[in-house]
Amino acid sequence: MRKGSKIAAMASCFSLFLSAPTQSETISVYGTPGLIDMPTAEVMNDGNLAFSVSHFGPTTRGTMAFQVFPWLTGSFRYNRIEGLTTTGSPLFDRNFDVHIQIAQEKNGRPALAFGLRDFGGTGVFSSEYVVATKTLSPGLKFTGGIGWGRLGGRNSFDNPLGIFSSRFDTRPGGFAGPGGQLETDTWFRGDAAFFGGVSWQVNERLTFKAEYSSDVYPAETIVGEIDLDTPINIGVDYRFKNGIQLGAFLHGGTELGFQFTRVIDPRKTKVPGGLETSAAALLPRDSLAAASWNLPESTAAKGTPEGVLQARLEQEGISLEGAVIGSRSATIRVRNNRWGAEAQAAGRAARVMANTLAPEVEKFTIVFQENGVPITKITTNRSDLYELENDYDGPWRTFARADIEDASGVGREGEFGNAFPQFEWGLTPFTRFSYFDPDRPLRYEFGPELNLVFRPSPGLTFATKLTYPISGDIDSGRGSNSLLPRVRSNGVLYAQQSDLEVNVMTAEYMFRPGKDLFGRVTAGYLESMFGGVSGELLWYPVDSRLALGAEVNWAQQRDFDILFGFQNYDVVTGHVSAYYDFGGGFLGQVDAGRYLAGDWGATMTVTREFDNGFRVGGFFTLTDVPFSTFGEGSFDKGITLEIPVAWMTGRPSKKTLAQTIRPTTRDGGARLEVNNRLFGLTRDYRANELEDGWGRYLR
Repeated sequence: MRKGSKIAAMASCFSLFLSAPTQSETISVYGTPGLIDMPTAEVMNDGNLAFSVSHFGPTTRGTMAFQVFPWLTGSFRYNRIEGLTTTGSPLFDRNFDVHIQIAQEKNGRPALAFGLRDFGGTGVFSSEYVVATKTLSPGLKFTGGIGWGRLGGRNSFDNPLGIFSSRFDTRPGGFAGPGGQLETDTWFRGDAAFFGGVSWQVNERLTFKAEYSSDVYPAETIVGEIDLDTPINIGVDYRFKNGIQLGAFLHGGTELGFQFTRVIDPRKTKVPGGLETSAAALLPRDSLAAASWNLPESTAAKGTPEGVLQARLEQEGISLEGAVIGSRSATIRVRNNRWGAEAQAAGRAARVMANTLAPEVEKFTIVFQENGVPITKITTNRSDLYELENDYDGPWRTFARADIEDASGVGREGEFGNAFPQFEWGLTPFTRFSYFDPDRPLRYEFGPELNLVFRPSPGLTFATKLTYPISGDIDSGRGSNSLLPRVRSNGVLYAQQSDLEVNVMTAEYMFRPGKDLFGRVTAGYLESMFGGVSGELLWYPVDSRLALGAEVNWAQQRDFDILFGFQNYDVVTGHVSAYYDFGGGFLGQVDAGRYLAGDWGATMTVTREFDNGFRVGGFFTLTDVPFSTFGEGSFDKGITLEIPVAWMTGRPSKKTLAQTIRPTTRDGGARLEVNNRLFGLTRDYRANELEDGWGRYLR
């Protein structure tokens, strides 16, 4: 089965005005640029992802950090701390951090940064800091800073910000409500303290570090889980070529700790250069390109340009669904089944046309289709392919000469009579995760998944997804205590009462109501928890950075066995949406409307996408549900991660692995999950996305 991606993107114009980064050599036990406990003023390489796990004393931390911009690091951390609860069970705590570098190291000036730790959690690790880092000799760096909150605990003094306002003199204790809120009234308030440290990079692999820590671990010390003899922490890191970093440290003179860190550059695939076959060389234009040599006998016997085209395109992982071949021009209708970059699929298709069609055919038009519906057409001249095939700037010069247009007016001209019906199926394993249960950070289900797709005519699709969990522990999680209609928080009951699951069984119709317009109507069992009817309209000009959409759904809650029955809860829900491509891989999305629990509000999504399709994003939803009614976490928020299979294997593929990580799953801000939302289905074929991947046009 082909899997599309429906992830949104992020951006900010402020990066134009800030300095270039000072790169970090080490990652702290908090999973962010730093020494051991203490931060530095450094950052990671732009776009890098760091995954780390550290353990010492009663504390285990797992962190994902992302270098959103060259100057901005964002991170999400999950902590397990022994001894801080009255029940005797570990405390599981979730944190978000932000680290901003405001100046790079330059000449006599150190790098400067400030940051917030645990700025939206329960406040267990809440702290703020301003820090400077300076390189004194190759490999030797000194760091010094001032901290507040947890970082203001050792040898503290009156807050220097008190000269601006007396409100900085005291710091409110504890946290308000169910956590997850921005406790802005505590930031940079209360007593402050100095911290500092040094790192010595012996070579490109080995780094020693030492620090003076201003964190006295007050809660852990009071309950007797940790006993620090000294403010000095020392450590050593060893970095392998593959990005893995192992660390060991002595914390406070008494606690020995270890750390594992994996740094990933999404731009760099696991197999540099890839394992794809080279594009076919262009044959001399005056050769008999339509000859049937090197083709299967059954295809060769057809003896038509269309038959040869179809066979050769199939070898390239491209399905030919129609063709109109004239004396001077030719148009083909295709579906890309293999290539992650649609521009590369266009280049492969153009080469096949050049090596197949009569020499007099000069103009090639390639119409990309999804579900049999034309999305975008690309027109190029055959002579440009020959002229620019070996040109150093060939890909970009072909882009400048190509015409990219909306394909709404194509209709069904040239469609093959045997192009439909289409049938697809796939039997694969599935994994389903439940994150951050109060009793366990990760629960899962595992089993086989069967996907069936039948498409009798263009745009009309019947789809079914069946799963059968054979192992897992999601069904042993806590039940819901929600004060809202339990549209998502009853996930445990769905896991307990289901065996064979009919997750999706729908009839969908996709159509083109006009130029730059796309429509979709879907009915049936839309997702595991709801069935009903969904309708969507999208306006998305082919050369526009802006797209606008509207969706209306009637949804009824399904029985817990995930078969064919329904419960008595139904709701009308829907959103108006705006999508904007800021360029440089950053895209933003706003969805405003009514959610499944009947609440009204909006979701903001920002995502960074790399040219190879690797995507990292974040979102939050605010509705008219009070934080106290929403429950733990206060409002819905999360992180999205989408990794192309081709990034890991080096082999061309349209498949992706996608995961959404929510600190909490509650009922407020819950949106219906519908397959094939139009923006995700069409975006890869619009001009901005094609341009981003055009470097692969001649590959």
